[in-house]
Amino acid sequence: LIILPSSPGSSSRSNGQFYVGSTADLKKRFCQHNSGSNLSNKAHTPWDLVYSEAHTTKTAATERERKLKYHGRGLVEIKQRAGLC
Repeated sequence: LIILPSSPGSSSRSNGQFYVGSTADLKKRFCQHNSGSNLSNKAHTPWDLVYSEAHTTKTAATERERKLKYHGRGLVEIKQRAGLC
């Protein structure tokens, strides 16, 4: 599970936008985000990894991702842990 705000000075950091997603290969996915190969977040590069969690199953990771995306309190807690609030 990854949460990525873009670097200081970019529009998404100043707007407080975050990316939340799950992947089996964090390093590969992070490189994909920063290469701009993903059109949905290409305009917000470069990205900084500020928080990650490891889960033992894909189901657990997907469930956690869903909670963070659709239940605001979970994301607020993660931002606090990462020192972003």
